[in-house]
Amino acid sequence: MSARPRLLDLFCGAGGAAMGYWRAGFDILGVDIRPMPDYPFQFVQADALEYVRAHGHQYDFIHASPPCQHYSKMTGCRPGLNDSHPDLVGVTRAELIMTGRPWVIENVVEAPVRPDLLLCGFMFGRALYRHRIFESPLPLRWRFHPEHSVPSSRAGHYKPGHIISVAGNCYPIALAREVMGIEWMRRDELAEAIPPDFTTYIGRQILDRL
Repeated sequence: MSARPRLLDLFCGAGGAAMGYWRAGFDILGVDIRPMPDYPFQFVQADALEYVRAHGHQYDFIHASPPCQHYSKMTGCRPGLNDSHPDLVGVTRAELIMTGRPWVIENVVEAPVRPDLLLCGFMFGRALYRHRIFESPLPLRWRFHPEHSVPSSRAGHYKPGHIISVAGNCYPIALAREVMGIEWMRRDELAEAIPPDFTTYIGRQILDRL
C-alpha cells in the first residue's frame, strides 16, 4: 500500500481543516504560533511563515489559513480594531509560491483572496452558512450553492428555528459542534474553525491531481 501524501497545515488552529484533509486521504502536520493541545494530528508550535520557508518544499500539498481578523466584518464592528490584527494573506501567498508545491489559502470572503472556490455549510446539508473562499493554483470544482432559506441568528444569540452563527461566544456549544461536524473543540476554537466537510471536498480533488 502506498503512503498517504503529506500535507502541511499552516496557521492550523485546533484542526477543523486538518480533519477534512485526513478524511480525504492525507497525513497531516499542523503549525501554529500558539499551543494547540486539541489539535488531532502531529503538531509543531512555530511561526507558520518561518516553518514553510524552511520546510514547505518537503510536503506534497500545503493548506494555509492566515488569521482572518484583519479582514472580517465581525472585527470591523469597532473602529480601528481590524488594523490591530496582522495582514498576512499577501506574505503567505508569496511564501507558498516560493515552495514550488501546490497549495490553497482559505479565508473569509472579505479577505484579499482570489475566490477560486466558495464553500458554505448549507452546500453540505449542514444547518450552517459560514462562507469561506479558497485560492489555489490548481483548478477547483465549484459546488451547487442552495438558497439561504433559513434566517441566521446573531453570534451568541441563537434562536430555535434559525441558523446558528458559530462566531464569538457561539451558543449553545453542543449545537455549534454538531453543525460544524467538530466534536473536540472548545468554544473559542470553534469560532475560528471551518467545517471538515470543506477540506474533505477540496482534498479529494487535490488527490486526483497529485
